[in-house]
Amino acid sequence: MQTEKLSRLIKEQARQRGFSLVGITAPDPPEHFGIFEGWLAQGRHGEMGYLETAPARLRRSDPRQILPECRSILVLGIRYPSPGAAQNVAPAQGRPVGKVASYAWNDDYHDVLPERLKAIVAFIEAQVGEPVPNRWYTDTGPILERDLAQRAGLGWIGKNTCLIQPEKGSYFLLAEILLGIDLEPDTPFQADRCGSCTRCLEACPTGCILPDRTLDARRCISYLTIELKGAIPAQLRPQMQDWVFGCDVCQQVCPWNLRFASPEGDAAFAPRREVPVPDLMRELPLSPQEFNRKFKGSPVKRAKRRGYLRNVAVALGNSGDARAVPALVQALEDVEPLVRGHAAWALGQIGGPVARKTLEQVYRSESDPDVLEEIQAALEALK
Repeated sequence: MQTEKLSRLIKEQARQRGFSLVGITAPDPPEHFGIFEGWLAQGRHGEMGYLETAPARLRRSDPRQILPECRSILVLGIRYPSPGAAQNVAPAQGRPVGKVASYAWNDDYHDVLPERLKAIVAFIEAQVGEPVPNRWYTDTGPILERDLAQRAGLGWIGKNTCLIQPEKGSYFLLAEILLGIDLEPDTPFQADRCGSCTRCLEACPTGCILPDRTLDARRCISYLTIELKGAIPAQLRPQMQDWVFGCDVCQQVCPWNLRFASPEGDAAFAPRREVPVPDLMRELPLSPQEFNRKFKGSPVKRAKRRGYLRNVAVALGNSGDARAVPALVQALEDVEPLVRGHAAWALGQIGGPVARKTLEQVYRSESDPDVLEEIQAALEALK
């Protein structure tokens, strides 16, 4: 089959599988690899040590280190809902609620997309009549996805570090299939359409977006609520606002999303009830069984119960709502020290006689040194 015809058929198949962004590029070393290496050297990846291992860095430097037979790369993007799609799933008004990044409102894309990628590979092999060397990823492998996407003509890397497609915005999940066959490459997307706009930099609550189109993960709310496994730095907690898993702020303010992106996404990512804007006072007492049941198949499970409830406690503290005090007092008895410590911080933010008295009592019975330090700091804040 002619390369041009095969490329067209593969793109049509990918669109039928729900991928609205489809492009092809050659397996050349990524243009932005030097930027990535500099980012690592500055420690801006935080505790994500898996990014800096020697094997991972070697593979990111050249796709052929992943698949030596690679001759083409199919790059794909699938739409997930923007925050506007959650307008009708808010809980009863009047109680403090949190926010979950919109890609995580339903099924985990790590579970959804592999079957679609496998189906595309099967289609390709049926077209060529023989097995094709391949390797596919969706945010799971040592590959610079946005670099490949820009080279495949899908969009440009914006100042907020997201891939932006000028007609559809940036609410996309990316995936790639490395293939041992020749396909017709697309023209790279050369234009930078961010212009002089700096809305994302100005809106970022923690100021983590840097002028060189990278970000300091150590300050990013998505990193703090998902990747960071220990205590959230106290100086960053107030800036996290009400986000309990991920963050959409830099996308919400982007003109390309405001003007062109529709709120709907693939049906697999349509919002589950009570996930996009959780009732924080109901979330904090979740038992391990309740947490697992509620977030079965959800990206939120990546934070694990202790990380998620840590985030919920911070959001409650930021709410300043005195009605949250009983739930936070109860959380001081949680089995996880991480939850107890952040609940103590939250009580210090809300204040009041009940918060103070409880913290004083718990300080005398708590044995974990980190939690004791959090209680002491909370009491100092209440003076």
